[in-house]
Amino acid sequence: MRFLGRGLMPVMIREIHMNEQIKKEMVAEAFRMLEYSYAPYSHFKVGAALLSANGMLYGGCNVENAAYGPSNCAERTAVFRAVACGDRDFTAICVVGGKEGEVTDFCPPCGVCRQVLREFCDPDTFIVILAKTPEETKELTLGELLPFGFGKETLVN
Repeated sequence: MRFLGRGLMPVMIREIHMNEQIKKEMVAEAFRMLEYSYAPYSHFKVGAALLSANGMLYGGCNVENAAYGPSNCAERTAVFRAVACGDRDFTAICVVGGKEGEVTDFCPPCGVCRQVLREFCDPDTFIVILAKTPEETKELTLGELLPFGFGKETLVN
């Protein structure tokens, strides 16, 4: 079941357990988000699709700024959209990217994005899907991408 789709509104997915259909939906949404990327300086466009535990799919794209520092990555855009809608429990994210939006290799999240994901996601169970094409993907856990990540529990100990 889709709401408005095309990256403009979050998308509701009927089933929330990861399966091949949901993975395909996430990859397709991440590729769609490349169209919205604003990357006039680096020309490196990135799209992301974040799946919440309640079945919502949030798209995100990178948004650059002439001052560079205020720029925002696609993964963080998706997370911030979700949090602004009240979601804070996430299952997986798909990330795609490439020069001028042409995806030729896997595009993992940067360190800042990994840390933002770590704030809301269990590093042992949260899945990061990297895609070169709709058919060629790679899956890792957040823990594999961010070993010894700094989390809430670090502050309590």
